[in-house]
Amino acid sequence: MADLQALAQAIITGDQNTALEVTKAAIQEGTAPKKILDEGLIAGMNTIGERFKNNEVYIPEVLIAARAMKSALQILEPELVKAGVEPVGSLVVGTVQGDLHDIGKNLVAMMLKGAGFNVIDLGVDVAPEEFVAQAKKANVQLVGLSALLTTTMPSMERTIKAIKEAGLSAKVMIGGAPVTQDYADKIGADGYSPDAASAVDLAKSLIA
Repeated sequence: MADLQALAQAIITGDQNTALEVTKAAIQEGTAPKKILDEGLIAGMNTIGERFKNNEVYIPEVLIAARAMKSALQILEPELVKAGVEPVGSLVVGTVQGDLHDIGKNLVAMMLKGAGFNVIDLGVDVAPEEFVAQAKKANVQLVGLSALLTTTMPSMERTIKAIKEAGLSAKVMIGGAPVTQDYADKIGADGYSPDAASAVDLAKSLIA
């Protein structure tokens, strides 16, 4: 019997090989894909998220865990689709126009994938029109905006304005080193998250 606790542990420690082995074994044994996702991948990423929030682990450990999760998820995704497992929610995420930083955005995207969200990553230097077009096309519930420079923060405001003018119902969450709750309130964002682990909680609460 494939040990899903061992899978969660492999995610926590970032042991990619074990994560792949246990995921493959669980699929071969006929374990329900959703059970593998919930008790293995999501359980592992939840633990890492909690530890990150409590300053027990740092960004490098989270990235290693997310990499292990991503590898296992690639094998599991076709099985989830076959089983008709719906994602928790869907969102587009990107770094705003003029900003080329992506570590924080990548981390948020990985954590959300690990929590069962369907994530469309638009990359960096994304224009407001592109956020609008992709959010419309995929009919997402959420849009995630990231900025690491104070000089690119106004792009967040322009993007939110464009989303509202396009009449989209998607909620907007923002984050990045210089971003604050006050700024989020000022520009009309629906939520602000100080770190990747909190972004998962925020996303869940915004679509609840």
